[in-house]
Amino acid sequence: MHRVGFLVYPGFQAMSLAAVSAFEFANLTMERKVYEVRYVSETGGPIAGSFGMTMHTDAFARRSFDTVLVGGGVGIPESTPALLKFIRSASRRSRRIAAICTGAFLLAEAGLLDGRRATTHWLLARELKQHYPEVTVEADRIFIIDGATWTSAGMSAGVDLALAMVEKDLGAEVARTVAQMLVVYHRRSGGQSQFSALLELDPKSDRIQNALTYARSHLQSALTVEELATAANLSPRQFSRTFRAETGQSPAKAVEHLRVEAARLMMEQTRHPIEVVAREVGFDDRERMRRAFIRTFGKPPQAMRRQTFGSALGERSANGVSRAA
Repeated sequence: MHRVGFLVYPGFQAMSLAAVSAFEFANLTMERKVYEVRYVSETGGPIAGSFGMTMHTDAFARRSFDTVLVGGGVGIPESTPALLKFIRSASRRSRRIAAICTGAFLLAEAGLLDGRRATTHWLLARELKQHYPEVTVEADRIFIIDGATWTSAGMSAGVDLALAMVEKDLGAEVARTVAQMLVVYHRRSGGQSQFSALLELDPKSDRIQNALTYARSHLQSALTVEELATAANLSPRQFSRTFRAETGQSPAKAVEHLRVEAARLMMEQTRHPIEVVAREVGFDDRERMRRAFIRTFGKPPQAMRRQTFGSALGERSANGVSRAA
């Protein structure tokens, strides 16, 4: 039995509670009660959320849990001495402690993130770094595991974090089944970026959106203006003009961003050689991909791969899977 304590406080955001669905469906998958979730707060009793929702909680008092999850709020949560004391105590008594979204600010204030890697919602990542300079804030991560301390980005990323916990506790097959039951992607890696090239482009019309969707599904193709214009059912000239007006970019630059995004994800999830990655996402060769990475990230693919797998090795070491120097 894995006992999970979900910590809420006045102004908690209801969407952060979605993470516990992963534990609920893990119980259904295993056909027994593998996880027991308790909602706890400083005072116990009814706690009002940020948008009118009120939930009943138990006072955290002297309770101990295998896992403590600190929920997120719309803004930076307000702490109290008792709340910080509980978080510090939980970090010593629990197997792991985690924060969803802005809950990372409470872990940081309690001193749990000093000298550690952490993430939070990208809108507040800079503020987290400014307030807590001892924390290595990685603003574009979905979630981060640093030893027994876990942090996630926005509220939906809390589901990814919880699925990763299920995978660690019960194995990949159970986590995959839970993801299917939740109808979510199994599973976004912790290193995946919070940002999406398609979201950043934000086209206004269905025609340009259709062209971008086509491009992302056909990255190995040349993706010329003529090909994309056909997907959008526009003439090449009209397509180029409309595309730039709606996205602020040329079609070529947008396609490069899509390829870089796909290459980065492939590098984070596989150990394919750089040449294979470049070919799979439509770059003619590794040199073109190298230049595109430098334009986008300020570093070449090899440096990003070393960073990704170096971090993963550190996580495995901290969790007792292997030892890193």
